[in-house]
Amino acid sequence: MNKELICITCPIGCRLTVKNIDGKLIVSGNQCKRGEAYGIKEMTNPTRIIPTTVKIKGAFLRRLPVKTSKAVPKDKIFHCMKEINKVEVQAPVKIGDVIIKNLLGLGVDVVATKEMDEI
Repeated sequence: MNKELICITCPIGCRLTVKNIDGKLIVSGNQCKRGEAYGIKEMTNPTRIIPTTVKIKGAFLRRLPVKTSKAVPKDKIFHCMKEINKVEVQAPVKIGDVIIKNLLGLGVDVVATKEMDEI
C-alpha cells in the first residue's frame, strides 16, 4: 500500500510517499522529522482542528468565529459540525471563551477566536 500526501505541518508542503512494508510505515519525501510524523499519523489516526462559526445574538455580526481547542478525528468532523451548528451564544464574548465544553465527549472544547461586544 502506497499513499501520496502533501505535508501540512509547515509552509514547505513536502510531497510525501508513505509505504507499508511488512507492517511498518516508511515515509519518504519529507525534508524534516515533522513530515515523517505527519505521514505516519495521517495513515494511522488522521485528525484536524475545526475552524468554523456559530450563531451569536446581540452582537454587530451574526456569526462568531470559533475553533476546536485540539484536533479531532477526521471521521468525527461531520458529527462535530452537527453539534456545533446547534449552538447560539449571546454577546459579549471574549477570545478563548469556551463555547462548547467536551464536544461529543472527545475531550475537546470549542473556543471563540474573536471578541464580540454587545450592541
